Amino acid sequence: MKRRLALFTAGLATTAPLPAGEPAAPVQRVVFVHGIFQPGHWAFGTLRRRLEAQGIECIAPTLTPCDGREGLEKLADQLKNEINQQFGPREHFSIVAFSMGGLVSRYYLQELDGAGRCDRFITLSTPHHGTQIAYLYGGEGARQMRPGSEFLARLQKSEGRLGKMPVSSFRTPFDLIILPATSSVWERAENAEFPVIAHPLMTRSDAVVSAVEERLFAQRKTAE
Repeated sequence: MKRRLALFTAGLATTAPLPAGEPAAPVQRVVFVHGIFQPGHWAFGTLRRRLEAQGIECIAPTLTPCDGREGLEKLADQLKNEINQQFGPREHFSIVAFSMGGLVSRYYLQELDGAGRCDRFITLSTPHHGTQIAYLYGGEGARQMRPGSEFLARLQKSEGRLGKMPVSSFRTPFDLIILPATSSVWERAENAEFPVIAHPLMTRSDAVVSAVEERLFAQRKTAE
């Protein structure tokens, strides 16, 4: 029991190593995309405050309906409009997305021409291959998040449109919302596992927040 606790504590205190890659543009703007049932201001509070304190311009749009019952494409359209309104139609940014927000973001990047403007994409506990728990909820968005859905197949087919964009997918093995938890493993991405005890705590974990910051600020370091 003590050994398990020690391993768990150590996991929370460390971050995944930063992978080698091509230099990217310095991060100046970050778009946070919330998960199901969340308004934008509920998600990423700690991370957003830390980035803003370091001069990063951040936005966290509230996409409606927040359960995605009218389809994730509709939320992706809203995301595109919010980005254009806040940053203009050409400025570059990075995206950090949680859970369902990762799929919404992928649709925007891959199907709505957002990839040309995004310098880095990070997802936290996103069901890239669907989640069994989506069978317990109704609505188009839930159907799209079920394993083997046409929506997920479309994203897999068009992921080449991301080009050379650095992509990371963070997950926890204790996730009871993304079932199985390995559904967050995305072959296109750098994948990292964090022993966070619950799905909603992924955006609050110090280890996860530090790993996200490390990847975002690596862009600054390579440009200096």
